Amino acid sequence: MNTLQLTISDKLAVLTLDRGRSNPINLEMIGELTQAIKSLEEDDEVAGVILTGKEGFFSSGVDLIEVYDYDEHKIKQFWVDLLKLQAALFAFKKPLVAAISGHSPAGGCVLALCCDYRVMAQGNFIIGLNEVPVGIIVPNTICDTYAFWIGQRKAYQYLLEGKLLTVDEALRDGLVDELCEPESLMAAAEKKVRAYMKFTPATWRQSKLNLRGELIAKLNADQSANMKLMLKQWWSSETRQTLAAIIYSLKNPQPKKA
Repeated sequence: MNTLQLTISDKLAVLTLDRGRSNPINLEMIGELTQAIKSLEEDDEVAGVILTGKEGFFSSGVDLIEVYDYDEHKIKQFWVDLLKLQAALFAFKKPLVAAISGHSPAGGCVLALCCDYRVMAQGNFIIGLNEVPVGIIVPNTICDTYAFWIGQRKAYQYLLEGKLLTVDEALRDGLVDELCEPESLMAAAEKKVRAYMKFTPATWRQSKLNLRGELIAKLNADQSANMKLMLKQWWSSETRQTLAAIIYSLKNPQPKKA
């Protein structure tokens, strides 16, 4: 795998996002992560999974620099596959804990939202969904997943504002479940996932699917109408101009003031 690292020890798999400094999500990462999560679900030697990133970044979200240049066919495939990945992660039958190692905006937040429990590293990090200010229509399935954890009212307000939360705000609002020092992150995540792994697998699995059943059905429903609207806005002149400006700032960062 080019964008992930996988280790398995004592029936626990650790799936580490490993693409560049900030783990930006491209089509290759989506494909590898989808394949990995499906394989781990079928592997009888794996009873639980930790999804994590690298120091300072869980994932910075969609790789706008690369994705901006996708043609019409490739960008449609990207968004379709991203929503399929979301569906696969959310319906994953085994315990899945996110060890959020740093910044986790947009697509990074979406990955974390699919997990059963989120431990986040203390620090000057942000997490949330900021697609609207970028000019990207948020798919209804992502809106629903956000609301699943923080409630409809806050999800509505935060999505329309494009609000990014600090770690303390994320804990307060239930977006993450636990904060710890960065050096303790993996130990805290492992403690939680192994606690889940102690339960009878069939009972835990079916209870999880029962609790998530309504949203799982939505995630697996036909998304073509929403996709058509998303893609129309993606190619609009307003969104293209906004994305181009963001990409310019990413490629030409301003020097920090002394």
